[in-house]
Amino acid sequence: MSELTSCVPTTMTKSAFVDHFKDLYEHSAWVAERVFDLGINQQHQQREVMHQAFSAVMLSADPTQQVALINAHPDLAGKAAISGQLTAASTAEQSGAGIQQCNAEEFAEFTELNANYKAKFGFPFIKAVKGSNRYEILAAFRQRINNSHEREFNQALLEINKIAGFRLADM
Repeated sequence: MSELTSCVPTTMTKSAFVDHFKDLYEHSAWVAERVFDLGINQQHQQREVMHQAFSAVMLSADPTQQVALINAHPDLAGKAAISGQLTAASTAEQSGAGIQQCNAEEFAEFTELNANYKAKFGFPFIKAVKGSNRYEILAAFRQRINNSHEREFNQALLEINKIAGFRLADM
C-alpha cells in the first residue's frame, strides 16, 4: 500500500481535510465532508484505505446526490473543454487522453454522442479517461450508449470512483 505524501489526514481539521480532498469528486465536497465525519484514523494515511472510504461514502449516498454528482461532470470534448472552463483535474485528464487533438469529424461525433447519451440517460457520459486515448473513448461511448439506464448509472458511479482513485494517486 502506498502512503499519502501530500498530507497527514489525522492531523487535519475538517475544513483543511475538505479543502484538500474536495476535488476528488467533481464539484462535490460533500463526499469529503462525510468521509471526515465518519472518522479518520492512521489507516487513512494509506491511499487505498482513503479511496475505499471515499468510494463507500459515494456509493451509499442517496440516489439524488449520486445523480447530482454525475451531472457535475463535464461532457468529454464538450463546450466547457473547448472554451477552457474545466476544472484543472478535468483539463489534465482530457488532455492526457488526447481529446484536444480531435479533428473536426471526431469533435462532431463527440458532440452528437454527448447529446444522444444525455437525451437517453439524463446525465453525461462518464469515463475515467486516464490511460485511454480518444479512439478508445469514442469506442466506449458508441458501445455504452446501447446499455440500459440502470447499467449506465452504475457504470457512471464506477467510473467516478476510478477518476477519484486516479486523482488521489496524483496527490
